[in-house]
Amino acid sequence: MTYTQQQIQPQDVKVKILLTGGHQCTITLKSDTPLLHSLVKTLVDRTQATVGFSTLFQIPIDDGRSSLSFPGEHLVGLVTEPPIYLQQLQPQQPATPAEIPAEIPAEIPAAAPVNDDLISRYAQIDNFLTPAEKNKLIKYVLAKESEFVSTSTSTNAEDYRRSMVLHSFPEFSTLMVNRIKGILPDVLRKLNIPSFPLGDIESQLTTHNDNNFYKLHNDSGSPDTASRFFTYVYYFYREPKAFSGGELLIYDSKVENNFYVAADTFRTVEPRNNSIVFFLSRYMHEVLTVSCPSKAFADSRFTINGWVRKAD
Repeated sequence: MTYTQQQIQPQDVKVKILLTGGHQCTITLKSDTPLLHSLVKTLVDRTQATVGFSTLFQIPIDDGRSSLSFPGEHLVGLVTEPPIYLQQLQPQQPATPAEIPAEIPAEIPAAAPVNDDLISRYAQIDNFLTPAEKNKLIKYVLAKESEFVSTSTSTNAEDYRRSMVLHSFPEFSTLMVNRIKGILPDVLRKLNIPSFPLGDIESQLTTHNDNNFYKLHNDSGSPDTASRFFTYVYYFYREPKAFSGGELLIYDSKVENNFYVAADTFRTVEPRNNSIVFFLSRYMHEVLTVSCPSKAFADSRFTINGWVRKAD
């Protein structure tokens, strides 16, 4: 069965977050904000006993001076003012395969062999930077427009990737690397992956504008990239959002001739503003074409993306 959140027009909602151990925190959110949707969705998934990996929430509090962080399974209730109700709906038989919600791995078909190595998993964390940090980053990127250059691939294949990249941005690359180091243990726990010796963490700042894309590839398929263990993508852009598309597709795997190759099934990751996604670098993935009618640089889909390497 599924549930739906009842609301009419966006409004301010006072939300008391109830956590295990009797802890609680009260914040004010717009009724249509993705964070409120994620909180409600987490409760719905727990009600339905959904199997999967929940969101790691990082919520700015005290006007952005502090952050409340907790895993989704510690959320036990929400008190909302005005009230937000969940309406239970009767289950329906979908005509097409059901959409896979973010942060939840697909159910494995009964006829398929269960092999976790072949099923793609990812973790998407909302509110990764504070609002002040994200706004400062956007201003920084817009001031650096003239320093972006066209991207390329390790094979120099033509028409395989269209985007622009800024390779050096020390004012923010250090912040991202330190923040990733801090959150990585929680990501490993969420994805049920053992800890590993941490190597370098690489980062680049990329922009996708109108008709930009990146076709199917992985991030660890060459000798110089073989030590990449995790790929991460941090999404940010100006509001209101001025582009569409640009979703990340992460494919399940199958083994052919002793190599991992892309299966037909995949996860669709929405480029949610101020969220970061982690997944294994060996996964085949692609970025769908972006549509940005204005073609203005400031309206682009921006990312800080990179790789966490495994030390020798």
